[in-house]
Amino acid sequence: MKSFRERIAQGDILISDGAMGTFLQARGLQPGECPEEWCISHPEVVKEIHEAYLAAGADILETNSFGGTSYKLRPYGLADKVRELNLAAVALAKQVIAGKGYVAAAVGPTGRIVEEQGGDATPNDLYEAFKEQVTALAEGGADALCIETMGSLPEALEAVKAAKDSTALPVMCTFTFQAGARGFRTMMGVTPERVAREAAAAGADIIGTNCGSGIANMIEITRQMRAALPHTPILVNANAGMPVLEEGKTVFKETPEFMASKIGELIAAGAQIIGGCCGTTPAHIAAIAKSVKGKG
Repeated sequence: MKSFRERIAQGDILISDGAMGTFLQARGLQPGECPEEWCISHPEVVKEIHEAYLAAGADILETNSFGGTSYKLRPYGLADKVRELNLAAVALAKQVIAGKGYVAAAVGPTGRIVEEQGGDATPNDLYEAFKEQVTALAEGGADALCIETMGSLPEALEAVKAAKDSTALPVMCTFTFQAGARGFRTMMGVTPERVAREAAAAGADIIGTNCGSGIANMIEITRQMRAALPHTPILVNANAGMPVLEEGKTVFKETPEFMASKIGELIAAGAQIIGGCCGTTPAHIAAIAKSVKGKG
């Protein structure tokens, strides 16, 4: 099988998987429990989720390591388990993918705010936290790193730098945007064009967007990123719409069929890796995969 880098370089459209967090909740993860700890306490559940996405047509499985920095693990009393939990997360995905695709190791925000944005974390604090996590993910044998759901550009840049300094893996970096009167912006007010340019300049091999929006909004965000970076691969993992509260439960209303109906526009806008984020299921990924194959 060709390497992940080779597939991207030759222009293949690849299918990423869907939600992990909301899927874990559906399988019994309780409020206050650490999702990443389930890689050790409930490995069979995590593997079943990976298996469901692989069966749905995913080429890329993301590890259950989104909150795998020491900062995110500390409230659970697990700050000393960074290496163990991240190694376990990669191992489970690798067991399932078994040469049929690629493992992208998920790296989410630390939850800390950097000093220049009004917080108390230094850039080096964040760099070291990301370095500890990505080193373990690379050691575990991931095919790529996916720094995702970033709202702070300075934090994302520290993550990218740590990944490039500490590993030889391809690095993806995706941001979350909200729609407002001034168009799409991160929570810190930064445009898709700017985050794309700066993430790529820091070393990101693939840029993109995830979470925050349903698939229709992702088309315009992708266009703006493509305008800023005409030749850089773009990853898009949309939510199944924005979450709404119904009878005390959070639900995502976009159907697999609706998401699949937007794939042609998303590819035309510049997306090369397409999957799902919050609320998406194997049914969503199967519909997306079928649509991509129909466009091929």
